[in-house]
Amino acid sequence: MKMKTRRRMDRYERVYTTDTYVDGNTVRRVETVPNVPERRREHIDREQEARRRHNKRVARRNQEKALRMNRGYVMFLSMAVLLTCLSCVAYIKLQSDLTERMSRISRLESQVTDITTDNAATRKRIETSVDLNHVKDVAVNQLGMVYASSDQIMYYEIANDDYMNQYSDIPSK
Repeated sequence: MKMKTRRRMDRYERVYTTDTYVDGNTVRRVETVPNVPERRREHIDREQEARRRHNKRVARRNQEKALRMNRGYVMFLSMAVLLTCLSCVAYIKLQSDLTERMSRISRLESQVTDITTDNAATRKRIETSVDLNHVKDVAVNQLGMVYASSDQIMYYEIANDDYMNQYSDIPSK
């Protein structure tokens, strides 16, 4: 066990006191031997108690001030709460509109898909219902259609594949 001694100056009285610390394998304990006279100690205790009471009074006054709210502060808080509520309602309304529009778009897209599918099925049914050989037979035999002869067919070449300007009628033979 080792003993350490330290000298220090007391705050309240200009008297040196000795503090003794005991170090070892036990819990550290501070053993002090104050050199303060008894009546001075009572005076210090009264000062500390008065300071504590004063601090409690100041803290209580500050708490009371903090709890009091004047009319302007209440109005400010009311307006802040009102604005917050209004912005929340507006946000929820926008979210609702967005959700409703998204569901409407999805319904319209499904309708477009259904109509496209129906159109393709109808086109296929029409194409398969018409017999081109029958149409040719009716045109040639009943309506008098004649195929063009080779001297009636004229071919012309286009220099530019994008478009063609026609300045005059196509000549006939």
